Amino acid sequence: MRLTQPRFAPLSDAELTSEQAEALQPMRPGPVLNIFRTLARAPKALTRFNAWGGYILSRRNDLAAREREIVILRTGFLCKSGYEWTQHKRIGLQSGLTEDEINRIKAGPEAHWSAADAALIRACDELHADQFIGEATWSELGKHFSDKQRMDVVFTTGQYTQVSMILNTFGVQLDAGQTLDPDLQGF
Repeated sequence: MRLTQPRFAPLSDAELTSEQAEALQPMRPGPVLNIFRTLARAPKALTRFNAWGGYILSRRNDLAAREREIVILRTGFLCKSGYEWTQHKRIGLQSGLTEDEINRIKAGPEAHWSAADAALIRACDELHADQFIGEATWSELGKHFSDKQRMDVVFTTGQYTQVSMILNTFGVQLDAGQTLDPDLQGF
């Protein structure tokens, strides 16, 4: 984690205005995560953020859940977002990734992946470094994924780059009971 204290503290239920409470309503009745309690400070932005994020995390995104989580985890790791990595490690495990695969996501596309998985990770690396997927990687993606899925790789990487920027800059801290991955400490 880059910051040990939040720049914007997550809002408690007692602090919420009616507009903020309404923006958080889709997360209820369960616990509301620190990211959403922080973004509730800008309730109109949170509402729009949730609409696009809802697409990325839904079945409208044509990437299978496992593939989507590879993209999200690689992007979060490249962005050094401890919060994002922590949240999506759990989701990745629920989506079919193994602990070993999650650890290998950190190592990159050469860490004994299938050709399809390596192409996903390489696409994330290229988007992170250059905001562009080169021809070789684009062609390799095309061997394994439809055009719509390739679009969703870019959409997902872009969304989680933005999420990581928000989390890192605002200093959103882990939720209760979570532990930061040692490889993301001190950034």
